[in-house]
Amino acid sequence: MSIVAENLSYTYMKGTPFEKEALKDINLKINTGEFVGLIGHTGSGKSTLVQHFNGLLKPTSGRVTVNGVDTRARSLKELRKQVGIVFQYPEHQLFEETVYDDIAFGLKRLGLDDAVVEERVRETAKVAGIPEDALEKSPFELSGGQKRRVAIAGVLAMNPEILVLDEPVAGLDPEGRDGILGFISKLHEKKGVTVILVSHSMEDIARFAERIVVMNKGMIEIDGRPAEVFNDVERLEQMGLSAPQITYFMKKLKKLIPETNNGIFLVSDAKKEIARLIEKKREALHDS
Repeated sequence: MSIVAENLSYTYMKGTPFEKEALKDINLKINTGEFVGLIGHTGSGKSTLVQHFNGLLKPTSGRVTVNGVDTRARSLKELRKQVGIVFQYPEHQLFEETVYDDIAFGLKRLGLDDAVVEERVRETAKVAGIPEDALEKSPFELSGGQKRRVAIAGVLAMNPEILVLDEPVAGLDPEGRDGILGFISKLHEKKGVTVILVSHSMEDIARFAERIVVMNKGMIEIDGRPAEVFNDVERLEQMGLSAPQITYFMKKLKKLIPETNNGIFLVSDAKKEIARLIEKKREALHDS
């Protein structure tokens, strides 16, 4: 299932003194099964763009299609089953008395049989790492990371083919962040779900995204593989962004040791490169 934006523009409060053009002539295709990172400074249009992917916002001009379905269509019920959006701080949307009921909310609105709902809820909770004994608890008794899992499980229970996550780990501690992002990565790998991750964390994007789309002033500035995007540090900085911190470290190391590969944006790769340099130095000392 692909998402295609063609000449997409969007203006907030058009025709009023507060009119603001948020998206300008966006052309973008996201293919089935991709893990795309969407980055840009605050106000660059990231959240506005992803809200077009299931028709929450309608284009001012241009169009967006999802698997050929135009998001300007009158009925988007089927589309919204296929495209799940998890907003920043999704736990604020929890409101049912139990974790079970919160996960089941969307399924019940579809009018599914109780047995089908129960099977889907328990299966999704297991996938999301929610313990069986937590299902009958109030979601407000859970930790921040567990609440986030419940909110995401409520979206996953609808079996979306596309999962859009707008800053899904904002405000979580490192353990909570790693747990949520690791879970999303496994979901992508095992079930082939298309993932679009909006994040301000270059480290998170570097670790998980296979492709990065960079937005600036409502337009797409860069669209490429992580290595292409993060190697152009100067261009990112001109847009108020940065590369992962390890990239800066490796560039400084190259000034001291010229043979250093400085096109690195993952800590795991930096460890291997430093180990290689140390071994090379040892061999040189041994030979001398």
